Amino acid sequence: MAPRRPAELYRAPFPLYTVRLHPRRPLAITAGGGGAAKTGIRNGVHFLQLEQIGGRLSASLLHCHDTETRATMTMALAGDVIAAGQDNSCHILRFSLQEPEAPGTAGKDGSGERGARRRRGASGGASGGAAGGAQGRAREVRVESLQRVRTDFSPDALQKAVRFSADGALLATGGADGFLRLWEFPSMKKTLEFRAHNGEIEDIALGPDNKVVTAGRDFQCCVWQQDQLVTGLRWHENLPGIPDKAYRYQACRFGAVEGSAGALRLYTVQVPHKRERRPPPCYLTKWDGKSFLPLLTRPCGSEVVSCLSISDSGTFLGLGTVTGSVAIHIAFSLQRLYYVKEAHGIVVTDVAFVPESRPGRELLGGHEAALLSVAVDSRCKLHLLPTRRSLPVWLLLLLCAGLIVVTILLLQLAFPGFL
Repeated sequence: MAPRRPAELYRAPFPLYTVRLHPRRPLAITAGGGGAAKTGIRNGVHFLQLEQIGGRLSASLLHCHDTETRATMTMALAGDVIAAGQDNSCHILRFSLQEPEAPGTAGKDGSGERGARRRRGASGGASGGAAGGAQGRAREVRVESLQRVRTDFSPDALQKAVRFSADGALLATGGADGFLRLWEFPSMKKTLEFRAHNGEIEDIALGPDNKVVTAGRDFQCCVWQQDQLVTGLRWHENLPGIPDKAYRYQACRFGAVEGSAGALRLYTVQVPHKRERRPPPCYLTKWDGKSFLPLLTRPCGSEVVSCLSISDSGTFLGLGTVTGSVAIHIAFSLQRLYYVKEAHGIVVTDVAFVPESRPGRELLGGHEAALLSVAVDSRCKLHLLPTRRSLPVWLLLLLCAGLIVVTILLLQLAFPGFL
C-alpha cells in the first residue's frame, strides 16, 4: 500500500534549513532565512507547539525569534539551549516557556492571554495549524542570546555542522575551512582545534569514549580521539568495482541499538561525487560503534541524499533528498519502509523524528513513528509511519505446532504405516 501524502504542518515566510524537536516538550523548532541583507526576506528561528487535535497532529506558531541578517543553516539542541550555525559563527540561545495565565487575566503590559493572542496574531500563524482555542492556551516563549563564537575562518566561511555531546558538556563545530573545533559548554571555551579534512566538513557525530566522527568532501570519513586519527572508514572495501573517489560521505550519525542498552551503531550515507546522466545509487552503511567495522551496506535509491536522522530507539533512519523526496528505512536491515517521491519538490534540508519520550508518544496517535521534514520551499511536513502488524509469539508457536500436526497426518494418509 502506497504511503499517504505527507501533511503540511507549517509554512514559514523564508526557506527552512533545519528542524529539531524537544525531547521532553511537544515543541518543534525550525530555522532558516532568505538573506535579509540582499533579498529583504527575513531570517529567524520559529517555535511551534505540537498537539493532537481531532486525531491529527497539528502545529501552531508560538514565537518568531528574529536573527536579523543571519540565516540559521545548522542547529543543535541540548535541553532548552540552541546552538545555531549562522554564517561563520555559532550563536548560543536559551529559550524558556511560560505557562499561560488563567482566562481573562492580563498584566498591565498586556502580558496575559489576551495580549498573547494579539502577539501571536501579529507574528503570523501556522498553515494548517491548531484552532484558535488551542492557540489561546499556547505557552509564551522567551529567547535569550547567551554567546557568539566564530567557528569558521575560510574565505567563504560557513558553519556546516554542529553537535552537542550526550551529556551536553561539549559542543563540536565544523565548516567550510575543514577544521574541527571542540568547545566546553556552557563556557564556550575552545578546547581543541585542528584540520580534520582538506575541504568542507559535511557532518559530525559524537560517539562513545570521547570519539568524534567527521565526514568531509575530501572523500574521507574519519574517527578521531582528540586530534589523533583513530581510523578512516572504508565503506566500499567489500564492494568490488567502486573506485576510491567515485563516492563521498554526506552524513554520519550514531544511533542506539534496539534492545541493547548502551550499544551504539554508526550510520553513514555515501553519495556519488559526480552527477551523471544515468545516476548511480547512493548507499547506506551500518558500522559497529566500537570497532568501526562495516556491518552492512545497501543501496538507497538513485536520488542524491541530502540529510539523515535516526529515531531515539535506533529502529528507523530518515532520509531526505536533493529532489525533495523523503524515505524511512529500517535500521536493522537498511531496507526502505516508507517513501514519498518529491514530497517537497525541492531539496530537503533536514529531517527529524518525533521523540519517543512520553510527550512524543502522545503526539504519535497510535503510529509507530513520525518524521518531520523541512525544505527550501519553506514548508515543514509530517510523515507518519503506521504501526506494523505483527503476530504474537504464542500464536506463531501455535501455528507451527498445527503445521507439524497437519504434515504428519498427510504423511500418514500418503504412506499407511508411517507412524
